Amino acid sequence: MNDLVAGDVVMVNLGLPMGSEAGYARPAVVVSASGILRRDLATIFIVPCTTTRRRVASHVELVPDSRNGLESPTWAQVEHLRSVARTRCVQRRGHIGVVALEQIREIAGLLLDIR
Repeated sequence: MNDLVAGDVVMVNLGLPMGSEAGYARPAVVVSASGILRRDLATIFIVPCTTTRRRVASHVELVPDSRNGLESPTWAQVEHLRSVARTRCVQRRGHIGVVALEQIREIAGLLLDIR
């Protein structure tokens, strides 16, 4: 997928997980900076999502609506932030909007000690 923007919800195939990694086919939020996404690099940063509520402080709730394309309550698992090949992104579902994207990026900054 070449025309992605930060905040897009994409279906991504993460393959078999090891340990507590996120895996399999699931929605994910694109979090790479827009300037990086425009360069059409082979990899992007995503935050995998789950439909299992775990009450983890690093999860951001995404309420399903017509804009994000989610079908049920979903949580972005920011602690699973990772780089993936663009080819793992198989379908764009929608967009989460700036408020949820900023929440995800704020938590990522805290987890990485960069904000």
